[in-house]
This record gives sequence, C-alpha cells and structure tokens, in this order.
Amino acid sequence: MRMEERGRFAPSPTGELHLGNARTALFAWLWARSERGGFTLRIEDLDRPRVRPGLAEKQLEELRWLGLDWDEGPDAGGSRGPYLQSERALIYQAALARLGDQVYDCFCSRAEIAASASAPNGPEGDGPRYPGLCAKLNQAQRSERRRTRPPALRLRVPPGEIQFHDEIQGDQSIDPQAQVGDFVLRRADGIHSYQLAVAVDDAAMGVTQVLRGADLLSSTARQIVLHRMLGNRLPRWAHAPLLLGASGERLAKRDRAASLSALRARGADPRRLVAELARSLALGMGRAAPCTPRDLLPGFRLGDLPREPLPSTALAAD
Repeated sequence: MRMEERGRFAPSPTGELHLGNARTALFAWLWARSERGGFTLRIEDLDRPRVRPGLAEKQLEELRWLGLDWDEGPDAGGSRGPYLQSERALIYQAALARLGDQVYDCFCSRAEIAASASAPNGPEGDGPRYPGLCAKLNQAQRSERRRTRPPALRLRVPPGEIQFHDEIQGDQSIDPQAQVGDFVLRRADGIHSYQLAVAVDDAAMGVTQVLRGADLLSSTARQIVLHRMLGNRLPRWAHAPLLLGASGERLAKRDRAASLSALRARGADPRRLVAELARSLALGMGRAAPCTPRDLLPGFRLGDLPREPLPSTALAAD
C-alpha cells in the first residue's frame, strides 16, 4: 500500500514572515495537494530567547489570509502533535538516547573551534568545520570538564558522501563529515538543534515531502545521516531557489517592506500576491490574474520550477 504523501511548512516565530517564506509555504502546499497529500503546519520555536510572543499566532493568521490550509497543526490538532517544537523536548531526548554512543560531549567554545588550525569554513551560516577536539576524550576527562562547563552534544558523523535526489536541484552528493564535521545535536544551554528536531519531527509527523529554500540544501545530508541512524524512512527533498528583492538581494526577516504583515496592512489583495509569487518561479503555470492557491493546482508541476533564483515582482503587490 502506497504511503500517503504529506508535506509541511515550519515557520519560526523569531521574525515576521516575508515574501520568500510565503512562496515556500505556497509551493510546499501545492506539491502536497497536487499529489492528494496531507499538509502539516509546525512551529519551529526551539530558540525560546529569540521567539517573539504572539508571533506564531500571527503567522498562522497570515498564511490563512493567503488562502493556505493544513490538516494538522497547533490550531488544527492532529494525532502527531504537539506541533510546537518547544513542547517536544522529551521526544528529542528520546532520540538522543536512541543514538547512544554516536553522541558525545563537546566542551569547545566557538572561539576555540575557530582558532583551531584544522577548522576550515563550512557552508555559509554554519561556521568553521568542527575539527573533533572533544571526540576522543575519555570518561575522566569529560567528568573533569563538566565541573566548569556544561557540554554540548555532538553526533559522530561517518565519513563519506551522502547522495540524494532533489526534485528541483537534481542529483546531489555532499560529504557532511568533510563539510561540517561532527555537528551539534543539543547546545550547551540545553536547546536542541535544528538538525535533530527537523529530522525527528518530519519522521514522527509522517512527512514525505520536504520543500524549503535552497539555502537549506546543505543541511539535507546531515538530516539524512540522522534519519538513517534513527531508522527513519527518508522523505523526498525539494529546494526552491530563493526569492530575491528588486535589486537582486536575498530577502530576510528584517526586510519590513516585504513582510506579509506590512503588505496586509497596506490593503494588499492576497489573490494578487499569490499570482505574483507563482509567476516569480512557475514559468508556464504563472498567471497575471489574481488567484487563490487552489486555482494553481491544475497546472502545478514541481519539475517546472527553475533551479536559479529570479528577482521578485511581488514587492509591488499592494
């Protein structure tokens, strides 16, 4: 029996949704619904100090304003919750226990890692490659260091390339050990990492489709390592090119003019916004006339999406 397809969108309530987030959500929804699959909304609020109170609820409201819906989520319920990562700590702890000896204590500071002569830079945003400074500490050494510094937890990453097919970017081959080394699963302050939480949650929530921005493509190999170690079924991957501003720069949460809340406050028509977001990538399926997400389903084909980013026309959608 064929497993039900299920997509997801997982915003972080640390900044307002911008047009790039909206487009990712739209295409994730279209991919799932075009294959008659379910759709899950998950809130990635692990980093509690950076979470803005009330923003998660606002994000859900804005996504519904765009015309998106979901079958499971913090405001829709479902059997695979909770749908806020901040409420899933015990689930992540259980996954760490299952990983057993593949996890070890790390007492290194960022400065110590950066100062290591064998720490070349990893992917953008990931900092230098971890050189394994704590990988071979014995029990006595770990106990001594715990007296003065709480450890982070790292995964022992096996060497070798991870190969996978991306539905947009094509065949990929990434060596996570060579690229980032043993990566963090839980920070020293007790916050579980993005890599661990995403892999655990996607498996537990039955996600079979992961569509996100191309800036997260390098994370995929690390998540595949975790999925395999935990015995999970791998989802299908699709990394859409980033949405660029009119001058070619990448949109970010600080781009207030491109936020959904700003557009909504100016009286933007969500149907026009959906049409512009579709046209920014979808080539033949894009349309000039205002439309709802459901109007786009008949012509949607994931394979039609280009690999390279295009400047946004949706900034004027007000």
